Amino acid sequence: MKLKLAVLPGDGIGPEIMEQGLAVAKAICEKFGHELSYEYAICGADAIDKVGDPFPEDTFNLCLNSDAVLFASVGDPKFDNNPNAKVRPEQGLLAMRKKLGLFANIRPVTTFDCLVHKSPLKDELVRGADFICIRELTGGMYFGEKYEADDKAYDTNFYTRPEIERILKVGFEYAMKRNKHLTVVDKANVLASSRLWRKIAQEMAPQYPEVTTDYMYVDNAAMRMIQEPRFFDVMVTENTFGDILTDEGSCITGSMGLLPSASTGEHTPVFEPIHGSWPQAKGLNIANPLAQILSVAMLFEYFDLKAEGSLIREAVNASLDQNVRTPEIQVEGGAKYGTKEVGAWIVDYIKNK
Repeated sequence: MKLKLAVLPGDGIGPEIMEQGLAVAKAICEKFGHELSYEYAICGADAIDKVGDPFPEDTFNLCLNSDAVLFASVGDPKFDNNPNAKVRPEQGLLAMRKKLGLFANIRPVTTFDCLVHKSPLKDELVRGADFICIRELTGGMYFGEKYEADDKAYDTNFYTRPEIERILKVGFEYAMKRNKHLTVVDKANVLASSRLWRKIAQEMAPQYPEVTTDYMYVDNAAMRMIQEPRFFDVMVTENTFGDILTDEGSCITGSMGLLPSASTGEHTPVFEPIHGSWPQAKGLNIANPLAQILSVAMLFEYFDLKAEGSLIREAVNASLDQNVRTPEIQVEGGAKYGTKEVGAWIVDYIKNK
């Protein structure tokens, strides 16, 4: 297979973890006989500094004309601490999602047995938790009409029937591939937009008779994820709720540095770790590259290259089992490994398998 990637390292630790993710992609393509080509592009704070735009037109065109986008992170404290900044790195991420029509964000929440002790939840609650959060990504308050003044501001949580139907379809289809359980998360007791979500979900549910469909208010869902994370199989929700719940889900696994994500829709899919740019760690060789590497696994699996994705996951699991880990998840007294060393170990595992 010929595979053309747009590579967007972005800000902070992005370039460091991207180097490892790309090295794994190269090793897999070499092992399985795929032809890989790729081109770098700028985004986020890096792009603002260079051209004044967090998602330049050249970057967009490269993404549009590639088979997939491998993305790392955006964000910089100089923008976070300036409420008057008119252009922000995160606007580039929103622009990428909107321009590429990436309406579905797929975030697996998977626990690793050897890291359960790192979770803030008790072992008996979190061990075996394995579910997917599907977040609508291009509608709702993040993209609705806005107004901001010194004494008044508002954001509009706007959704249309086609937007809701297409993301619910993704949710039902993922449930069919897994354990046939879909939880629709909303706030239908308060919000009109949520009532439309629930109405459409109830209309669509009979089309998937094998799927057990339940409905849960977002506040209850947030509590249930902590009290009983193993209850969930596939969860689908709107943009703002999804943003919050997916971050909550990532924490229960013990480290945000372990979880990948995919954003899919009308055009080129994007694969990225769910953590941020962690600018404080930039250049220190301590950032965990596993989420970036597992994003590469999701990328191959998206193109139905299951053996390739499986080998990456096997290599990641082996690295964890053998305590080849960056500092935040290393066992007490374990050997010291940095970003580069973990990535190199996984590449060697793949080459020698």
